[in-house]
Amino acid sequence: MKTGLKVKNLSISVPAAGRRVAVVDDISFEIPAGKKIGLVGESGSGKSLTALALMRLVKYPVHIDGGEILFAEKDVLALNMKEFRKIRGSEIAMIYQDPMSALNPIMRVGDQIIESICLRSDINRKEARQVAIKLLDSVGIPEPDKRVDSYPFEMSGGMLQRVVIAIALSGEPQILIADEATTALDVTTQERVLTLLEKIAAERGLSVLLITHDLGVAAQFCDEIMVMYAGKIVEQGTVDQIFFSPTHPYTKALLESRCDYTIDVTKPIKSIAGQPPRSDNRPSGCVFSTRCEFAQDQCHHGVPDLVPVHNRLTACFRAKELFAPGESI
Repeated sequence: MKTGLKVKNLSISVPAAGRRVAVVDDISFEIPAGKKIGLVGESGSGKSLTALALMRLVKYPVHIDGGEILFAEKDVLALNMKEFRKIRGSEIAMIYQDPMSALNPIMRVGDQIIESICLRSDINRKEARQVAIKLLDSVGIPEPDKRVDSYPFEMSGGMLQRVVIAIALSGEPQILIADEATTALDVTTQERVLTLLEKIAAERGLSVLLITHDLGVAAQFCDEIMVMYAGKIVEQGTVDQIFFSPTHPYTKALLESRCDYTIDVTKPIKSIAGQPPRSDNRPSGCVFSTRCEFAQDQCHHGVPDLVPVHNRLTACFRAKELFAPGESI
């Protein structure tokens, strides 16, 4: 039976100016079984740190200060590393942003897949090689029986990303975390990788967390989207809700500032005033209050909770007042 993942009150901090400051601040969300969830936001918002925390790959001086990550009714943060290694890769797997960094450049790609397979099963290397060839074939690598002996430098960026996907799938996980998995690829290759991920997710019933700063990628791939800003999730809803009737000023401003072929080139592109706050200098109230055109006194002093507004979750004191149900941007 497939199971999802629940994150409750996750907080992650880093040292700064002699104290610890939160870079991921008390976030909660769920990745239901079989669903594709997107986590979008600007660089530095805490997306990748959240992914690393789910895999327990956060390293000192970064520290997980609190929260729970629940998988199959177990808090993976409470498990010792021996216990968690039985889950990492075999139940929860990750596709990394840069395949060249994720792969050993002086080791054949097949050997790297075989190593991953042998870590999680009792089969011998000869049998594991055949599994590796099947995995390469399943992710669309041409002539997999020959490519299994290739080195990373002999393959294109798109093929390397497919190899990384094959390694992630080698343990037959239930949860797949894709951290900016298409960022380093050209548009055509990006499309192919997304189509591949969608096909694999459907065939295997995978739950997927797609982390990206590309709104178009999230819209194409995901069932639901979470919008992250300065370490907080500020809005969560379906793709249609987020893109056609956002209820958080940041989501609205982010969509209005995007550039695509539909824009009127005779008009200036709207931008968000100011800069995202540094982790050690965040506003005392709403994290977006210093850049928000709708901010009032309560926004500068109180921290809004992520609560239901118009059939989705929004962290804004004025969401009901400012945005009517179904209002389009």
